Amino acid sequence: MELTILMPCLNEAETVKTCVEKAEGYLRANGIDGEVLIADNGSTDGSQALAAAAGARVIHVPQRGYGAALLHGIRAARGKYVIMGDADDSYDFTALGPFVDKLRSGYDLVMGNRFRGGIAPNAMPALHRYLGNPVLSGLGRLFFKSPVGDFHCWLTAFRREPVLRLNLSSPGMEFASEMVVKATLNGLRIAEVPTTLSPDGRSRPPHLRSWRDGWRHLRFLLFFSPTWLFFYPGLALLLASAAAAIWLLPGERSVGDVTFDLNTLIFATGGIVCGFQAVVFYMLAKAYAMRSGLLPRDRVVERLRTMFRFETGLIVGGSMFAVGLGLAAYAVGAWGSRSFGPLPLSSLRIVVPSVMLLMVGLQIAFASALLGILHLEQDNAEADAPVVSLSDARPPTL
Repeated sequence: MELTILMPCLNEAETVKTCVEKAEGYLRANGIDGEVLIADNGSTDGSQALAAAAGARVIHVPQRGYGAALLHGIRAARGKYVIMGDADDSYDFTALGPFVDKLRSGYDLVMGNRFRGGIAPNAMPALHRYLGNPVLSGLGRLFFKSPVGDFHCWLTAFRREPVLRLNLSSPGMEFASEMVVKATLNGLRIAEVPTTLSPDGRSRPPHLRSWRDGWRHLRFLLFFSPTWLFFYPGLALLLASAAAAIWLLPGERSVGDVTFDLNTLIFATGGIVCGFQAVVFYMLAKAYAMRSGLLPRDRVVERLRTMFRFETGLIVGGSMFAVGLGLAAYAVGAWGSRSFGPLPLSSLRIVVPSVMLLMVGLQIAFASALLGILHLEQDNAEADAPVVSLSDARPPTL
């Protein structure tokens, strides 16, 4: 079978029959060997019987959620290609030709773009049209260098086998973001085609909850991009705080009528520690995500991991700790010279950097140890791989 037209369904009795008939009509009109598949998510309004009567194959999805319905539908699909779209009559199932053409030409994922194809009046809330979709799609393109301009178009086509290998798992509305992100990260061929969006044909409110589902999409994008979640903010904080600390170490500074002194220095060194922690979190998150298969392998991170082994971390972290300890000893000596009495505030210019170096040095040592633990299984697997010597590489006997 070449094509499965998949529709998730939850109480769509008003529109599911129309959608199935349009999809069946498209298959017949174009001579495509295909099926219409309804992944029903527990409808209580008779949607299942209406869809079956119109010619669709109906499967029951026990797990609630838009993504869960699509996942079960993709697994149950019989077609080489799958086109999925809502069963609310907002998408035109008689105009699927551009999607099929792209799939036949070799693309793995073909996304509809409603902003290029046209959005009818009252088809999309203003909040989604001018804020939600542009912002989330823009972040997706920024974070992952994805070519997709409309991350949340639910009229989407793909080759079934490559998408199954992506191990999609999101049960909710963020399923759309997961598909695009993982397809981009795994190097699938992606294309976009203009598509139209019409007002849906149902009288009840949609299942989508704007703020809740928008946050779930944003959270997913951040979780799958440790670079933007941890590295860039952490590096910016680290560099800005380090510059401020270096500027303030010799003494107080004034900018106009504002004076910056020890209090600002304490905040600056705190920013250095927090920024460094965020960069470490980036390395740990990347290592874990790559090890567990959530993200593909990253050559830059693997090279850094090779350079930043446990032994290196001990040397670098231990050196910083030793310098911090030396400064602390100097401060204690200065305190002793005053018979351990009150110290001037200027002593904080020694104590504060000392505490910062002690903290960062320990963090480097501990982080390198944790990175080593995360890669124990991978290193052991590589060590256990059979070694083939040159003498074993003989040509086959004919």
